[in-house]
Amino acid sequence: MHKHIFTHTASSQQLKFTTSDSCDRIKDEFQFLQAQYHSLKLECDKLASEKSEMQRHYIMVSHAEIVKRLNGICAQVLPYLSQEHQQQVLAAIERAKQVTPPEMNSIIRQQLQAHQLSQLQGLALPMTPLPLGLSQPTLPAVTTSSGLFSLSSLLASQAQLAKEEKASRDGVDSHREEDGDKSD
Repeated sequence: MHKHIFTHTASSQQLKFTTSDSCDRIKDEFQFLQAQYHSLKLECDKLASEKSEMQRHYIMVSHAEIVKRLNGICAQVLPYLSQEHQQQVLAAIERAKQVTPPEMNSIIRQQLQAHQLSQLQGLALPMTPLPLGLSQPTLPAVTTSSGLFSLSSLLASQAQLAKEEKASRDGVDSHREEDGDKSD
């Protein structure tokens, strides 16, 4: 009988040792996994930072290239415009230089919202025409380069509207003069 108690006590101590050992192993594994998680999180943060930096660099390069090309186009077209239109274009270019990226993004968001609203309602709201070969962006994400395209098309449409308004005013004035000549 005494032997039986000793055996029972030894097996319970062995069970306790095994349970304690298992808990220690679980704790060690947990700490290892935590360290691995922390290492992966740091690596992920580093990659995200590098990605953001590369995107900024790409946008800056794209922005510079777009500005260079738009300036070239304006310089080629400007001499063919009337003096009044040259002044309007130069004023628009100066205004465009003052536009900040957040303002540009706001303008583009408004255009996208108006476009989406017109599609939903089936109404034809006036939208800024895009240069040939470009389609209206469908994603709400806005980059500096797409903002420049939108801004340039906005400026171009404003110049075109001013030209059309002037032409229609000139047409109305010439009709009035003809009518005035007939009534005399």
